[in-house]
Amino acid sequence: MAMTNPFQFLQQTRAEVAKVVWPGRREVLLTTVMVFIMAVLAAIFFFFVDWMIRQGLELILTFFG
Repeated sequence: MAMTNPFQFLQQTRAEVAKVVWPGRREVLLTTVMVFIMAVLAAIFFFFVDWMIRQGLELILTFFG
């Protein structure tokens, strides 16, 4: 791989950053809200899965204990 000088590297970096399409405020807000909603749904789901496993284990332990 050929080495480039730092000035050329900075020019190439600026050119690549200029190509990036940055999200707007509305898009950032919507995706942030969607992430929080999905986190809450995942927490509720795993709470109930954990609760069902705990109930099943308690039932097995009381039956054999």
